[in-house]
Amino acid sequence: MAKAIYDKPRPKGLGKSKPLSPSQKSKAKAMAKKGGRPYPNMVDNIRAANMQEGGQIPTMDARDRVESYKEGGKVTPAWQRKEGKSPSGGLNQKGRDSYNRKTGGNLKAPQPEGGSRKDSFCARMGGMKKKLTSKKTANDPDSRINKALRKWKC
Repeated sequence: MAKAIYDKPRPKGLGKSKPLSPSQKSKAKAMAKKGGRPYPNMVDNIRAANMQEGGQIPTMDARDRVESYKEGGKVTPAWQRKEGKSPSGGLNQKGRDSYNRKTGGNLKAPQPEGGSRKDSFCARMGGMKKKLTSKKTANDPDSRINKALRKWKC
């Protein structure tokens, strides 16, 4: 299991820590009180220090923002939008790259010619199609699951 943040040493590249401003302290105290935690505590202090002006906590780094765009006030990565999806099923290269950056994953292109990845994918997705989709989706040739199975030649 990963160490808790307070059990890790401060990264050397960050330099010396800076004290919280009075407004950051009051935000940290409010978060601690709302969460039922005693103050002072490191978790709420770190959260308050990372907060932006509007009281929002940054959740992504700049690489994700370049690839994303605002849709109804939400930032969405390419793999969740049309431009990251392949018309013939699955994700295109841009979608796979976006997913890998966002999640730390290692998605690869389909392997329709055969191999252990194909066998595993076909068994897993075939089971999903059978158990987790409605009859309408299972019989629809344009559903995402059927397109993916066709692309992998399952």
